[in-house]
Amino acid sequence: MGQRVAAIRGVKARSVVVPLKRPVKTAFGVIDSGPLVLIDVETDQGVTGRTYIFAYSRLTLEPLVYLIEEIGRELIGKPVAPFDLMKAMDAKFRLLGWQGLVGMAVSGLDMAYWDVIGQIAGRPLAELLGGSVKPVKAYDSYGAVDPATDERALRRSLDQGFKGIKIKVGDGDAANDERVVKGVRALLGPDIALMIDFNQSLDPAEAISRIARLAPYGLHWIEEPVPQENLSGHARVRKASPTPIQAGENWWFPRGFAEAIAAGASDFIMPDVMKVGGVTGWLQVAGRADAASIPMSSHLFAEVSSHLLAVTPTAHWLEFLDFAGTILANPAEVVDGAVSARGPGLGIEWNEPAITKYLVS
Repeated sequence: MGQRVAAIRGVKARSVVVPLKRPVKTAFGVIDSGPLVLIDVETDQGVTGRTYIFAYSRLTLEPLVYLIEEIGRELIGKPVAPFDLMKAMDAKFRLLGWQGLVGMAVSGLDMAYWDVIGQIAGRPLAELLGGSVKPVKAYDSYGAVDPATDERALRRSLDQGFKGIKIKVGDGDAANDERVVKGVRALLGPDIALMIDFNQSLDPAEAISRIARLAPYGLHWIEEPVPQENLSGHARVRKASPTPIQAGENWWFPRGFAEAIAAGASDFIMPDVMKVGGVTGWLQVAGRADAASIPMSSHLFAEVSSHLLAVTPTAHWLEFLDFAGTILANPAEVVDGAVSARGPGLGIEWNEPAITKYLVS
């Protein structure tokens, strides 16, 4: 007889606000700290599944903690069976809808379930899913930059072996976008992939105009040129663009990706594991991407994404933007421009002294 499936004994959530080594400036403001919710799913086998989610704002920390712990009370005694639990959550929240805090909470819990399963098996999640731990090509993710002011930081990224750099634009006019992209391309040289992210700041007509102006600088992709929900607008921009269009970090759960792929919204996709339904949702989207031959990258969460991209048939790039390293015992590391998964499970362990320091009471 096989080993009994672990049952959930309790769920704990804590919030922290950690400093960022490199603030992220977007078209809509500056992120200078990381509001995170830490999730612990305790089981009757003495194993605790761990993960974290990014709350975007301090305002959402308290409601996320409350929501996760309230959902957790209803999970006590249930087997750690992620697909079954996701189906139950789908039924529970179908009328309310998935987008927003509910989706973030459910996705976070799902990640912790898979961490439990990996820890009990004594294997990294990538291996548990049928793959292997291997270096996953990463790009260094910046906010808005200035080629002169940020030259030292950009060169440091190259020294770390990154073969790709992403910068954010759209916080000024088209001339400023071109000035920045031209300067960064000159600094990086022709062999480094340069991606730009508009953070949903343009309408389709303006996006088409700006992309045409930036085309001579050999960009690897244009990310979220228009609002994420405007799938027809994305498809319109994609049709006119000489540069591949990237999107997906703000599409919710596998159904959202099915709709986007059907609409022809982008050339590439980049799910956020916190919005796509955790590991369970990611696996479903990876199958859709494979069927449609769409390259698939990650958004944030390098610790989890390094496992998932290792088993994604169309794996493309891992985004490296370290929000959680301060509160992890073993932060994700970049070696020769790549990140390798750790285990067992997700390989996440808390740095409790740091958590105590940055805990939000």
